[in-house]
Amino acid sequence: MPKPTAGPEIERLIQLLAKVPGLGPRSARRAALHLIKKKEQLFFPLSAAMAEAAEKVKVCTRCGNVDTSDPCTICTDPRREDATLIVVEDVSDLWALERASAMNVRYHVLGGTLSPLDGVGPDDLNIRSLVSRVAEGGVSEIILAVNATVEGQTTAHYITDQLSDFEVKVTRLAHGVPVGGELDYLDEGTLAAALKSRTAFD
Repeated sequence: MPKPTAGPEIERLIQLLAKVPGLGPRSARRAALHLIKKKEQLFFPLSAAMAEAAEKVKVCTRCGNVDTSDPCTICTDPRREDATLIVVEDVSDLWALERASAMNVRYHVLGGTLSPLDGVGPDDLNIRSLVSRVAEGGVSEIILAVNATVEGQTTAHYITDQLSDFEVKVTRLAHGVPVGGELDYLDEGTLAAALKSRTAFD
């Protein structure tokens, strides 16, 4: 086991940073060192911002987005189209589609995908609340903007089955989304083209 190179507080900071997606142990050490060197300009403001976010950020009980209000800003925006609902796997996908600015509609975040091997079933996702939103009426189209992975497509088929008793059109993203691709890594132009070229889900 390697010997610690710094005090326990710094080691704890490095260990926590290493848990952030995209940061491994080495990147976490570099990030921690950079924060320590830039205490006044970066470390203290970041610490304050994280504390404030931890206190104020909530999960929207209607759509699953994260915001400082519940319902979130998107759900309460009167300028958005109520008839179309885009279903995404994660909040990062919602943000990616919002950056594309292709449609001014509402969203529903599933919180993941069906994955029996990982023990993720329908009750672990926000599928029941999606069906409830459709049952309330007013939604004429569901756009399944899930990733083009096996789990994503399995989830899309399951949702389509769950919505089969409702008078709602179910579509999916089309051109521009590669098989195995993830929405958060696609550019805005590709996402916009995929939304405009959506097709019926079968």
